[in-house]
Amino acid sequence: MNESSGINVLSLFNGLSCGHLALDKIGIKVDKYYSSEIDKHAIQVCQYNYPETVQLGDVTKWREWDIEWKKIDLVLAGSPCQGFSFAGKQLAFDDPRSKLFFVFVEILEYIKSVNPKVKWLLENVRMKKEHEYVISKTVGIEPVIINSALLSAQNRVRLYWTNFYTKKK
Repeated sequence: MNESSGINVLSLFNGLSCGHLALDKIGIKVDKYYSSEIDKHAIQVCQYNYPETVQLGDVTKWREWDIEWKKIDLVLAGSPCQGFSFAGKQLAFDDPRSKLFFVFVEILEYIKSVNPKVKWLLENVRMKKEHEYVISKTVGIEPVIINSALLSAQNRVRLYWTNFYTKKK
């Protein structure tokens, strides 16, 4: 990532653009923010707060997107969790929404082929170990577990897979 200017971000399953908000809060300047989202209400909120966001639409149509792939510095993704959640039917990869994880993998692999230095972060709910294992094996790293109660009034445990490396204290 080029620290003197801003970064170029591709946010898959963007939602309300919380990734953009987080980057703002930690002082990382964003030059270009691409969003893949299909929920019209989420898109409206995103565009209200970040009108410069480039809306790309359906993640499954990523091969049609007109973006400079090699200039993507950061990929953010929170693929749909309904199939993994303990609150749901736990259909895992049999749920079409949860299968979208593999679209994230396709996109990430493509970007890595044109920009091997790309950073990425994937978030999802706590899930059965066998499903966590599939995701971990596919992305090549174990998740970090963070409870959002550390930052908010909600007790929501989440799994984060990333190629950001930090020094242990």
